[in-house]
Amino acid sequence: MIKNILKGIKSYTNSFKLIAELKLWKYFFIPIGISVVTAIFIGFIAYSLSDTIGAFISKVWIWDWGKETFNTISNFFGGATVVLLGLVLYKHIVMALSAPFMSPVSEKIEAHLTGNITRNHRKTTFREQLWRGIRINVRNLFKEILFTIPLLLLSFIPVIGFVSTILIFLVQAYYAGFGNMDYTLERHFKYKESTRFVHKYRGYAIGNGIVFMLFLFIPIIGIILVLPLSVTAASKQTIAILEKEGQLANANKKNTIDS
Repeated sequence: MIKNILKGIKSYTNSFKLIAELKLWKYFFIPIGISVVTAIFIGFIAYSLSDTIGAFISKVWIWDWGKETFNTISNFFGGATVVLLGLVLYKHIVMALSAPFMSPVSEKIEAHLTGNITRNHRKTTFREQLWRGIRINVRNLFKEILFTIPLLLLSFIPVIGFVSTILIFLVQAYYAGFGNMDYTLERHFKYKESTRFVHKYRGYAIGNGIVFMLFLFIPIIGIILVLPLSVTAASKQTIAILEKEGQLANANKKNTIDS
């Protein structure tokens, strides 16, 4: 697992160079716009709701003693909750809406790396790519929230809190990497097959997602570069796995038979 996580991180190497070499920047203009607009919207909502949630939580404490301390904790918890859920929402909204624009990027990278531009991929339309992106990310959104909320509550317990905070980050990373890998898998596998594939190679997804999440902590530049670099890295890594395991040929053969 750790070895695969490191490989997922390492896949970002030379991503800038590959994007430039294949002239891929033009494909990222709309996704970058989606990323920026979504970040501004989520940021505004987070700023508006953090105090409200904190005040709501503070009402649970009905006693006078320790009320000020509890209010401080409530405000912090409210802010942390909104920021965390904001990151979760941002990630899935951007990846879902960007799906039709990222598929051509992944396909060009695959053609470049494999040297074969005549592979029999699954033929999907813009609408089908968008629907799949929405379906995958809605599924991942609910699963991520399901895992994150209990871990968020545990994060306020000393010692255990440190471990749960790391786990929250890794959960977010996994689902970020999941979405990035699916831009390539969309051409080769159907929905359920893709989820099984990512689960099997979850270490690579986590490695890709770790860098994705770290980019979001870089003001402005992070939300601009996160998608181009993470999608390029995930495409390179996913194609390498498919080729190594012989699944690239198998997937194409299956798609030819289905058609």
